[in-house]
Amino acid sequence: MNSKSKPWIFTASCPSIVGTVDVVTRYMANAKNYIDEIHSFDDRESQRFFIRVEFQPGDSDFTEATFAADFAERAAEFSMEWQLARPEHRQRVAILVSKYDHCLNDLLYRYRTGQLNIEIPVIISNHPDLKPLAEWHGIPYHHLPISNETKPEQEAEIVKLLAEYDIELVVLARYMQVLSPKMCEHLDGWAINIHHSLLPGFKGARPYHQAWEKGVKMVGATAHYVNNDLDEGPIIAQGIQTVGHAQYPEDLISKGQDVERVTLFNAVRYHIEKRVFINGHRTVVFSN
Repeated sequence: MNSKSKPWIFTASCPSIVGTVDVVTRYMANAKNYIDEIHSFDDRESQRFFIRVEFQPGDSDFTEATFAADFAERAAEFSMEWQLARPEHRQRVAILVSKYDHCLNDLLYRYRTGQLNIEIPVIISNHPDLKPLAEWHGIPYHHLPISNETKPEQEAEIVKLLAEYDIELVVLARYMQVLSPKMCEHLDGWAINIHHSLLPGFKGARPYHQAWEKGVKMVGATAHYVNNDLDEGPIIAQGIQTVGHAQYPEDLISKGQDVERVTLFNAVRYHIEKRVFINGHRTVVFSN
């Protein structure tokens, strides 16, 4: 079936029992829904099954309500938790950033060119530096300065803005602040962070200079969900580049930033395309 229409996306997880794939594909066939793409995984460690399906409805009168009514009874037999995403839905994403602009620039470019099917209604920063970039894109920019004394008030204002703009996903695009446990708890599962992969070996200031002094041969980046474990939430995407003896700290920084922006883009894309399932401390990612 050839179609240029954006697909509906069905995702589900349930305990590992016989018939999990069949209950989904049989329903899709009986409902005359054409499957464009399907991925499934059964995790023998957690004893849990995961599935993602992109499909085109065969019935012109197809609605979420009719799907739910028809599929709910079948899903209940498997204790299946499922979601259905509409083709036209664009997730509302808030970007938090400090002074580094490489990840923000990349996300805005991909948003502007349609590579990311999202809306960005707000950018929040603890510095004023990147306000002109936000204004050029016509996006409200909220500068919320922070200190140790004002951290609770600043984070409360962020939470208020996320609710005000009806945000569905928060992206920390090199937001150089350690979030409080309360803030991490609030963002658990719906915020993505990016950092260099030199951790935990090279902590603190000037990590690339530390790595260069030790003669590292690769730099990388990790994108993960935010939780109470600092920089240790469930990983969504990672990337690496090799480096050599003829490259200096500034070269490592440049390569590292390239990896960071691509890795963050992939993580955001996987999330908004419903390709990521949180599975305990790990993730199941149906990348394409």
